[in-house]
Amino acid sequence: MALVTEIRTALESLSPTHLEVINESAQHHGHAGDDGSGESHWRVVIAAPQLASMSRVARHRAIHAALGKDIIGRVHALAIDIQ
Repeated sequence: MALVTEIRTALESLSPTHLEVINESAQHHGHAGDDGSGESHWRVVIAAPQLASMSRVARHRAIHAALGKDIIGRVHALAIDIQ
């Protein structure tokens, strides 16, 4: 399964009202953390009611927890935009 699908599926557990999973790896080709897989740098744009009352740190922790250690371990960079 492609990493984009794994990320999207994992984040569905947060019941988002809006979810974009954007692969930004091509923008970082040849930079630190580019492992050549084409799946090293990601951006998540998410809106989810359960995140609304959390602090910024708690939101990021919730997203990391939803993704789990396996996915996080395969990602060099994850930008998170919470709407």
